Amino acid sequence: QVQLVESGGGLVQAGDSLRLSCAASGRTFTWYTGWFRQAEGKAREFVARINWSGGGTYYGDSVKGRFTISRDNAKNTVYLQMSNLKPEDTGVYYCAAVTIMTGDFDTWGQGTQVTVSS
Repeated sequence: QVQLVESGGGLVQAGDSLRLSCAASGRTFTWYTGWFRQAEGKAREFVARINWSGGGTYYGDSVKGRFTISRDNAKNTVYLQMSNLKPEDTGVYYCAAVTIMTGDFDTWGQGTQVTVSS
């Protein structure tokens, strides 16, 4: 079983950049790793995903062109580089993994808070 721990959140100003990390431990192979976010009072939103080899990247419409997902398999870590942050990017960011090839995201981290001030 894989465990996921996010880090890198914080308070930034609009236009700033921030990089989130998702470190995996345990059984670290996953078919996909993704990032989701949830703003207070809103539904969880898909942000980005990447496959086990570093390809297959896909982004939510609201972050395309501003966020980049990548991974370093030697470090068992997936990153989310966020640029040109906006106040509407504020929320708890969760890392998630697909551990069964034909399954959905089934393993989740505890989340890290990102707050973007205007």
